[in-house]
Amino acid sequence: MTTPRHPRVLSGVQPTGALHLGNYLGALVKFTRLQHEMETFIFVADLHAITQWQDPKLLKSQVREIAAAYLAAGLDPKIATIFPQSAVPEHAELAWVFNCVARLGWLDRMTQFKDKAGKHKERESVGLYTYPVLQAADILIYKATHVPVGEDQKQHLELTRDIAQKFNHDFDVPDFFPQPEAVIEGPGARIMSLRDGTSKMSKSDPSDYSRINLTDDADAILQKVRKARTDPEPLPETLEELKARPEAQNLVGIYAALDGRTSADVLTEFAGVGFGTFKPRLADLAVAKLGPVGEAMRRYMSDPAEIDRILTAGAARAREVAAPTLAEVKSIVGYWAG
Repeated sequence: MTTPRHPRVLSGVQPTGALHLGNYLGALVKFTRLQHEMETFIFVADLHAITQWQDPKLLKSQVREIAAAYLAAGLDPKIATIFPQSAVPEHAELAWVFNCVARLGWLDRMTQFKDKAGKHKERESVGLYTYPVLQAADILIYKATHVPVGEDQKQHLELTRDIAQKFNHDFDVPDFFPQPEAVIEGPGARIMSLRDGTSKMSKSDPSDYSRINLTDDADAILQKVRKARTDPEPLPETLEELKARPEAQNLVGIYAALDGRTSADVLTEFAGVGFGTFKPRLADLAVAKLGPVGEAMRRYMSDPAEIDRILTAGAARAREVAAPTLAEVKSIVGYWAG
C-alpha cells in the first residue's frame, strides 16, 4: 500500500533573458497561487542555463532578476522556498546517479533536444542532451509531488516518472521516489508570440515586439499590443470559429488570462468587435496588470543585497530537505560512507 505523501510543488525558470508575459501567466501566477496550496520550492535554474553559453559576468545579475520577478509576482519568501539551483549541490549529485539509471533510448526520444540542436547535434553540449535528467534530479531531490509544466515540458516530466520508477525498482525501494504529477490546468498555460500566433512567446526571439517583457513600461506595452499581428476580421462568437485564427486566438487568450476569465467569456463580450477596438482594451488591461509587477521588479533590483539575503536563506532551507534525500540515495546505491 502506498503511503500518502505530503504535497510539495517544485519549479524553476532559467536566468537567460528578460521574463515576459508568457512566463508571468504560464508560470509566475501559478507559483504564487500554489504557494498557498502546498509546500513550494521555486528555484532559479542557473545550472540549466549554462547548457548553452552564458556570459559569466552577467549570470549572477540575471539570477537576481529572475528572483526579483518571483518576488514582484507575489511569491513570499516566508512561505515559498526561493533559491539558486547552483547553491544546492545535491541537485548535481543526484543527477549523476540518475545519469546511470536513465537509458540512452529515453533521451533519444526527447523532442526538445532535437528542436534546439537541429541538424548539428554533435556541436551541442552534453549538458543540453542530459538536461532532462538534471530536471528529474531537481524534482526528485525534494520528492516533489507536483510540477507546473507547459505542454512542451510534459515529455520531460514523463522521463522523471520513468527514472523514479526505475530507481525504485532497480534498488528494491518501492515508493522511495514519488511519481510527480503535472500541473497544467488554468488560463495562460501557453502564450504565443505577438508576431506569430503559431510560435510560443520566447525570451530568445530576436524581435522584442514578439513579447511583452515584465520590465516594459506602459508606453512599450501599448505599442507592442497595437503592433501585434492580427487578421482583418472582427472577433467571432464561438471558440470553434477562433481556432482557425491563431493570432486572434492568442490575443483573446491573453485577455482572458489577464482578466481571470475564459476565452468564451471574452468572446461573449467582444463578438463582432474589430481589433481597432479590442487592442486598446487589451493594452489597458495589460498595463493595469503588469505595471505594478514591473515597478516591484525595479524596486527589488535596486536592492541586490536584499535579493541575495533571500536567496541565501532559501538555499539553506532547500538543503535541509535535499541533503537527507541525497544521504538516503547514497546509502541505497552503496556509496562509501567513511
